[in-house]
Amino acid sequence: MISVNIHEAKAHLSEYLARVEAGETVTICRRNTPVAELRPVKSVASAKRPLGLAEGKVAIHPSFFEASDEELLDLFDGSTVLPSDPLNPKFDPAWTPDADKEATE
Repeated sequence: MISVNIHEAKAHLSEYLARVEAGETVTICRRNTPVAELRPVKSVASAKRPLGLAEGKVAIHPSFFEASDEELLDLFDGSTVLPSDPLNPKFDPAWTPDADKEATE
């Protein structure tokens, strides 16, 4: 264990951190009174999550993958912003898909 004053710790922090990484403990003192300790963090190995945790819990209808509706595809690739989208500069909370049909007729 090493003891250093605050000025020394500030001036050579990288050096002391390297020593802490190597397993040492550094005590930082103010006027020879310990105020803090730098010590290595005990690493906890995180358990890897197994693949397939949601298997069987989510069902996607096969028609989702059919590329038949161009309007739907435009929505997914971001080329269309709906008026009901709060990020749309012309945001209209009352917008419905029927409102667009009525406006074009």
